Amino acid sequence: MSRKNQHNQAFSGSSGPDGKTSLDDLLGGAVRIIQPVSGYRVTTDTLLLAACVPAKKGEKVLEAGTGTGGAALCIARRVEGADVTGIEIQDRMAGLAEKNIALNHLQGRVHIVRGCITRPPDSLVSQSFDHVLANPPYLEPGRAIRPPSESKGLAFMESSATLKDWVKFCLTMARNRGTLSFIHRADHVDALIGLLYGRVGELKIFPLWPRPGVPAKRVIIQGRKGVHGVACLLPGIALHGEKERYSKEAEVILRHGAALDLRGG
Repeated sequence: MSRKNQHNQAFSGSSGPDGKTSLDDLLGGAVRIIQPVSGYRVTTDTLLLAACVPAKKGEKVLEAGTGTGGAALCIARRVEGADVTGIEIQDRMAGLAEKNIALNHLQGRVHIVRGCITRPPDSLVSQSFDHVLANPPYLEPGRAIRPPSESKGLAFMESSATLKDWVKFCLTMARNRGTLSFIHRADHVDALIGLLYGRVGELKIFPLWPRPGVPAKRVIIQGRKGVHGVACLLPGIALHGEKERYSKEAEVILRHGAALDLRGG
């Protein structure tokens, strides 16, 4: 299923008066965001990644490539007292993220930093975050047609930063024993695990099945920096039922803001 179709099923919203942005509800209206009508938009991937971060009150969270702030805002709404930062390279997206922070009255708890993960600004102190999350671009140059929208192209296709760069940034920013969480293509699991090997332990591999009996297209991988626990392949969840738009398990996450607990495996 395309990300555009995922959006149409997962979120409600209406076009802005200028036709260039829309105001959309996430988590059943607990979070509202302004985002481009065309180009990169928040998807179910965003919400599932945000839901899996095991943040607690008083902890610091960093999202690499925050876009319009969807995941960062969802974490801040779910975890009262968490301090969430998002880094974003695109000025327009970062500006919308800042508007979304104000729209959701989360000033002081969610912060946007403009910058590139390969050359992070000095304001981001290494090894200072309890949790780091990322939804890296999953299209490799030369193996797919680049989306026409600049924002969507940067979000979906590797350009100046490779998957190795994304992992390096997350490792640099996470404190020792802190968690790193990624959502990525299921057929890229080997590459991602290879980059984490020897650096991140207690890996939880969580498939996201489109529906029962269908191969997973996405997978969440989460681990802890600097530990050596064994990896665990979890059952995952089916996002859609045979007839239902969303399965009951997915519904409580996407509509009601429940956490996606990967620690029980």
